[in-house]
This record gives sequence, C-alpha cells and structure tokens, in this order.
Amino acid sequence: MIYLDSSILLARLFTEAVSPSERFWSQPFTSSRLLEYDVMSRINLRADATRLTESGRAIMDRVQLIELSPVVLARALAPYPVQVKTLDGLHLATMDYLRANGQSVRLASYDKRLIAAAHTLGIAIETSL
Repeated sequence: MIYLDSSILLARLFTEAVSPSERFWSQPFTSSRLLEYDVMSRINLRADATRLTESGRAIMDRVQLIELSPVVLARALAPYPVQVKTLDGLHLATMDYLRANGQSVRLASYDKRLIAAAHTLGIAIETSL
C-alpha cells in the first residue's frame, strides 16, 4: 500500500516539473486525514482554487484516509529516533499504526525530512516517483 504525502499530490495539482507518472496514479493509496487539510489549505491560497479543488477532490476520493484516532495520536506523542516536525510526526504515527495492523506501507513523498525520518523507522520508500 502506498502512503501518499501531500508533496506528491500538490506536485500533480500544481503541474510541477517533478511529478509521478500516470501509471503511479492508478495504484491504491492511503494517507492520514491530514492530507486533505494540507492540500486544501494550499489550494485555497491559489487564484485558480476552484479548478484545483475539483482536481484535488477527484484524487483524494481515491485515497483511503485514516482518522487521527487516539492510538495514532498517542504514537505521535512518543519520541522518534530523529527530530520531526509536528505534521510529519502525525504522518509517521499513521504509518506506524497501519504497519501495526498488518499493512505493508511504502511512503510516496518528495519531502526529504519526512523520507529520512521514515527511513529511521524502517518504513519503505516508494521508488517509482
């Protein structure tokens, strides 16, 4: 299962030079509910927000969003082997939650700090980006 970070979705929506191929987008995705908040807050800052909102929602409708349950939040409060930003800690806690429940997770992200932190936890990184 691919854990989708907002950096990947935003690269697609904002048609940045680096973005995953069409083949990548045909796979099943999961993410924290934070994905929706992060993506929508960045879309709302743009002049073309209406078009981007429709495109963003179309992609997010295909993503299994994991709620920030007490178990996930409790993990986020525990220390990590490296220093992490608040939202990264919540994403990492969500990935830990999925792995603890038998899911195989590969992180798809362009965020180098999140990738490094995930690596220290033994979370696989999606390489087809």
